[in-house]
Amino acid sequence: MSDTLALTRRLVSIPSYEDERAAGDAVESWLRAETDATVRRDDAGNVIARRGEGPRSLALVGHHDVVAPAATQVADDGEAYVVEEREGRLHGRGTADMKGSLAAAMVAFRDADPATELVLASFAGEEQGGVGARAAIDDGFAPDYAVVGEGSTGYSAPGVTDVAVAHMGRRGSTLVARGESAHASEPEAGENAIYRACDAVDVVRTLDAPETTVLGQELQGSVAVTEIDGGSGWNVVPERCEVTVDERTVPGERVDLERTESVTGVEWVVDQDLPPMACDDETFAATVLDAARDAQDGDPRHVAKPHATDAGWLTAAGTTCVVCGAAEPGEAHTAEESVAIDVLERCERIYRGAAELL
Repeated sequence: MSDTLALTRRLVSIPSYEDERAAGDAVESWLRAETDATVRRDDAGNVIARRGEGPRSLALVGHHDVVAPAATQVADDGEAYVVEEREGRLHGRGTADMKGSLAAAMVAFRDADPATELVLASFAGEEQGGVGARAAIDDGFAPDYAVVGEGSTGYSAPGVTDVAVAHMGRRGSTLVARGESAHASEPEAGENAIYRACDAVDVVRTLDAPETTVLGQELQGSVAVTEIDGGSGWNVVPERCEVTVDERTVPGERVDLERTESVTGVEWVVDQDLPPMACDDETFAATVLDAARDAQDGDPRHVAKPHATDAGWLTAAGTTCVVCGAAEPGEAHTAEESVAIDVLERCERIYRGAAELL
């Protein structure tokens, strides 16, 4: 059994939904035992290790938290997550998102012979909106370059591990429409908040979705109303109505949702804003792609991802990022989550190659 597979199995077996400390402990203890790196655990639960020196720094970035497991992914005693190997794939919560790629990055961090400073960062709270990454950045985490190990396999062709040079972000917001209640038999005595909300929705429907191009990759964002909630009774003119808007953002472009506030009584409130990512260094993107080509028989390409990752927070803070990892589309967050074992080992070669080529 390879070191990457053995470490993946160990990390995946450790529950890390809601309480990530045991998984962080495992990452930290492995790095201290297997490397001569300087290892630090911060107050947010992040594990950050450094080794080597040079004019630049490259971080291999992952996270050790997961989303809620399905019942079938938890052992009967509730003390561990189920890890199963079947037909060349490892099954279990976190195999794809993203303890498999994290394990590959840890082994590559240990074994690489880099010409620059090499950093391993395992963040907490990625699934809660990048809590760990943001805390690390606030604390001064600022590598020059980063390879974030979220999924990039199977985008250009089945089974090929590509290199994502851009991804979309997500801005979630609420349109809060306020009116004045009245008896429904006398609607003119009040101001109907649902009518005002509907007028605001009409404004959203006129807005164009954002789009841009990053290193030849086209990103097409979107904006959609996804929920509406208002009213207090069948015979009451509603005084409040809320509308949820999901916007998939692209680098440098946003939908002008502030225009909804032109409707009387409507306030636009941003609830979540996960930033998009765009690689700003074509040479770095080409270097990681070269490492990906050297590590596999397929023909990897530069691609764009639809999902937000911690690369967005790092990019916003000034780190040049790409995304490269083992997960395939449709695997993360599912009850049947799995990852190809040969791709995990491929990712270890990619990460090690990138560290030695930069």
